[in-house]
Amino acid sequence: MSALLELCGLNVYYGAFHSVHGVDIVCREGEVLSFIGANGAGKSSTLRAIIGQVPRATGEIRFAGKDISKQTTPERIASGIALVPEGRQLFPNLTIEENLRIGGYSGRKGSIGLSQVYEIFPVLSERRKQFARQLSGGQQQMVAIGRALMMNPRLLMCDEISLGLSPKIIGDIYQVLPRIRDHGVSIILVEQDISRALGMADHFICMLEGRISLAGRSGEVSREQIAASYFGE
Repeated sequence: MSALLELCGLNVYYGAFHSVHGVDIVCREGEVLSFIGANGAGKSSTLRAIIGQVPRATGEIRFAGKDISKQTTPERIASGIALVPEGRQLFPNLTIEENLRIGGYSGRKGSIGLSQVYEIFPVLSERRKQFARQLSGGQQQMVAIGRALMMNPRLLMCDEISLGLSPKIIGDIYQVLPRIRDHGVSIILVEQDISRALGMADHFICMLEGRISLAGRSGEVSREQIAASYFGE
């Protein structure tokens, strides 16, 4: 598989605070890559740097062979990167369908439209006229994922999509990820749930205090190695 996303020496700063330190990452075409690590490890900051939503970042970000480090967020979205943000960030007074259509405003052409999103998440089709504020947390997360898919991304980045959800709903959401990949979408998952992250991923990276503490193929490292890298033991 060829490289779709490459980070070379990525650093992220919030004022004087150095959040991410010289990170090198590769996400390949058709791959699911999981970021694991505790709160404050730098996972979300890395995603926000990729999409162009941090105050200052240095290093190189390459997407589909092109350096996008100086591009604006809309330009990165237009190139095929979509982010499902932590906390969903829906418009509560818009309906499901109105929230989804906002994702389509990026104008990217591709195989995913409303009908495909409703096929992936049938419950959204049944409730398409309901306001986002009337939905359960799990349904809101489905809308957030669907909105990102409406951008027809080549790379879908999901930041803590299981946060605050019941195990059953988390399982339902994770079951649809292979179907999303079938549309030719590579996926980056940011997770604190190690088992789910490794169970879904082809490769993973573990972050600790803004640095990569371990990386490899899922299933080829021991739980002891992961625990030591996760907690810095």
